[in-house]
Amino acid sequence: MPAYIIGEVEVTDPEAYAPYMPKAQASIEAAGGRYVVRGGDVDSLEGAPPAGRIVVLEFESMDAARAWYHGAEYQAALPLRQAASNGRLFLVDGVAP
Repeated sequence: MPAYIIGEVEVTDPEAYAPYMPKAQASIEAAGGRYVVRGGDVDSLEGAPPAGRIVVLEFESMDAARAWYHGAEYQAALPLRQAASNGRLFLVDGVAP
């Protein structure tokens, strides 16, 4: 069953954030994941709009998503994101096709 990582990321230092993006993308692709949403326009239908950009990643399973997040490649990139942004990440189960 697919699993999704949903992130709300407010970039506070775009210059410092820039090196994170290609490292994150490479780690996601190496782990078999893909971007479903990567920024873009947001139309808040209910509640407050997000503070920053929305990112949705798809993985084949919860285990695969956890392995990506905790894996050495992403863990090496993570401090770059954390130093240059504020945000929240959630891991959620998808639905079977």
